[in-house]
Amino acid sequence: MIDATTFARIAVDPIRLAILGHAAVGVVDVDAIAGALAIPERRVFKEMAGLEAAGLLAEGRLVPEALREIARLLPKGPTASALALEGDWTDEEARVLATFFSGTRLTGIPEKRAKRRVVLERLVQEFEPGIRYDEREVNFTLQLFHADYAALRRYLVDEGLMAREHGEYWRTGGRVEIG
Repeated sequence: MIDATTFARIAVDPIRLAILGHAAVGVVDVDAIAGALAIPERRVFKEMAGLEAAGLLAEGRLVPEALREIARLLPKGPTASALALEGDWTDEEARVLATFFSGTRLTGIPEKRAKRRVVLERLVQEFEPGIRYDEREVNFTLQLFHADYAALRRYLVDEGLMAREHGEYWRTGGRVEIG
């Protein structure tokens, strides 16, 4: 079995990548690959032999188990940082936050409203109740978490966690720590 680094070296070659792509949907068509890449068929056969030796191809077909094993060996991304999880969250809410945060960055905006609400509840904590922020300040803060700060800002307003008037925003919802 090859490791992830070796697989990356193999897969960055355009000929081998074309072969793997063909093998992913069926038996490799040597003539089609040679014609599409304008290379001799013997070169395609040579690269296929290397992929078979690496355990990625068998009889001209992709070996899905080999790719699953490589994926299993890949390093996992950073988990959500303690800062992202800071707050009084239920176990389920903490799982949602851990799913959508990598370090302190939001990896994506949840499509499901309930999960998105948990993420927004976390983000609104970056804004102090009773303080008005201009749009530039809100954008800057949200941009620290995700590139699509405009969508986050809109969701915060739509969910009633922030209000907006005359270019100013203020926190109108979310959890407030009393202490």
